[in-house]
Parts: sequence; C-alpha cells; structure tokens
Amino acid sequence: MFVDVSGAAPRQQNMWPSVVIAKEDIDREIERLIDAPRPANGRRASLIVHPEATAPGLGLAPGTDVTINVVNPGESTLNLRKNSNMLEICISGEGVAKVGGRSFSIGKWDVWNTPSMQIHSYRNEGKTPWVRLSYSNAPLLEKLEVHFVEEFEGEVAPSDANTTRREGPPSGVARARDLALNAPVGTEGARLLGYEWLIDIDVLESKPLHWPYASVAAHLPSVEDIAKGYNGRRLFVLYNPATERRIGTTHSFFATISSSPPDNHHVPHRHSSSAINYYLRGEGYSKVNGVRLDWKAGDLILSAPGWAMHSHHTKNSTTSSLTVQDHPLQIAMESLIWQERMQEPILALGSQGGFESNRAQLAAAR
Repeated sequence: MFVDVSGAAPRQQNMWPSVVIAKEDIDREIERLIDAPRPANGRRASLIVHPEATAPGLGLAPGTDVTINVVNPGESTLNLRKNSNMLEICISGEGVAKVGGRSFSIGKWDVWNTPSMQIHSYRNEGKTPWVRLSYSNAPLLEKLEVHFVEEFEGEVAPSDANTTRREGPPSGVARARDLALNAPVGTEGARLLGYEWLIDIDVLESKPLHWPYASVAAHLPSVEDIAKGYNGRRLFVLYNPATERRIGTTHSFFATISSSPPDNHHVPHRHSSSAINYYLRGEGYSKVNGVRLDWKAGDLILSAPGWAMHSHHTKNSTTSSLTVQDHPLQIAMESLIWQERMQEPILALGSQGGFESNRAQLAAAR
C-alpha cells in the first residue's frame, strides 16, 4: 500500500530507441492483409508495435499507436465509435471515409482527422486496395484503462440505445451552471466553482477535417525556397482550429508535411513529445542520440523518442515526410519541454515564451 520514497532520487527514464520500419516490410504486411479473409467487422488492420512496448497500450511510441489499414475494392467496415482521437493518411488507393456524418473522398497522401466519440466508417468504391496509416492516442487510454470502443451496424451506437438526452434550458433561461457558485478567492485569480461547472463544460466544436494533399502541395515550394542556413523546420502544420493555441491536428497530435531541399541539415534539438515520421519522397538519415538511421521514401520511423536529441538530413533529392507528434496533448498537460538549440535553455512551451527561428534575418538579407 505504501512505498517510502523519502530522499529518493528521480527515476531514470527509459527512452525507447528509434526504430525504422522499412517500406519493404510495410508492403509485405499490406499484401498479407489484402490476401487475408475479410474479418466480420471489415477491418483488415495490423498494429505496428515497438519492441519495448508492453500491453496494455501497445504502440510505436509510449502514447501513440500506428496501424496499417486495408479496405479491399467493394468492401466496407462497420461503424466505430471510441474516445480516442485519430488522424490518418492514405498511402495508396482511394476510398471514402465517413466521420461524424461527413463523407470525405480520400486520395493518396490526403490526411484527415477523427475526433473523439464521432461515429466513423470506411468504404472502397474503387478498383484497387485502399491503404491508410492511422495514428491514435489509444495506448495512453489503454494504460489508463479507460479506452471506450464500440463497433456496430446502423446509425445508433448500442450504448445510446434506450437513452434520452436531457436538453438544456431554452434561450434566455439560466443554465444550472449559471446559478452555481463562481466566487473569487484572493486577488491572484483563484476561484471557487460549484459542481455544475464540472458537468456542463463550454463546448468547442471538434470537426472532422480533410487536408487534400494537392492543396498542401501547392504551398510546399515556399518552404523549399527559404534560404540555405535556415535553422527552423521546412514544414506546414495541418491545423485544426478546435485545438486553439495547442496548434494541433487533433487534440492529441499535430501532423506536419515537410519539404526539404537536397543536402539539407537540421540543427539538433529535442522535445518531450515523441515524433514519428513517414517519408513520402526522397531519402536521407537521422541522428538520434548519436545513432545514425538511414531512411527512404515509404519508410516509417520513430524519429524522435521523447527527449532524445535528434536531427534530420537529406541526401541528393527533395524530401517530404508526414510527422506526427503528441505535442498538443503535452501542452494541455503543461508537460511539453523543448530545447530548440543546445546553447538555449529548456523551456516549457505554452507556459513560457518560445523560440525564434532565423527566418526574419534571412528575409532581410535577401
């Protein structure tokens, strides 16, 4: 029941090593899923698991899973609802993703998000297998033993059957929350709130959104053209306004698409968020805690385990990747620490002022 930690030193963190999942291995697993019998729920899927991951909560990073999903021509899946959130990228074929009542026609390298507790399903109306990678925060919820998942046919989730939602008061009538205590304590901002404030949170709509690759690609030349010597990252965030200052694609993750010119070398940096890269084109290598990992288009890599010093380097061609980090989640927990350059201090982003790149100086020098 009790563990005496008086005078105990902080536990040394177990930093998972970076791993590269080669395109060839991913392709073989895709072919296996294509040829396998269709499961009853229509979900041909394979979880990509880091060697150090332990159940419950298997993932490629401690709080992030990556799943290969295949829908064969003419097939569809059952409806699914879960309290994890997700983003996905199409890596081949095409299909239709239905999320929260909206349908997206998805093509290669398109990205879309699935907010928590929104019913979603997939169908393939084309002639070739539709393959996508999905990223979710399920491992974290599995560790907490609170991952709610239900699959079903029809429009009504089983857990909602035979239930009735109480509607709020009509316009102009006070909510119960408005009648509860909301009183200052002292002069620094502390307050006391009544119970109703816990169960009636202001709603910020979380929409399913779609980032077609063609729309993103139109902007990529502008980051490729930034002068050599730029010490930032040549990328764009796929931003979901519902995440506000946390700058996310979902409330757990940001996704970015980058475009780096040949012979481009990043300044080493580190952050407590973990990063997973899927390379769309090009080739290069990463240095993670002094270890070199070579990669090419179609490879997937745990490119930055949390708090690992890392840098990425292109070879002789333009390189693009989808990068997924649990950055918004850590900002919400006030735990995101970041060191952009070794000569600069460690900062808690979102709680302290952040870092500046040299973009302004390069622009002025032109």
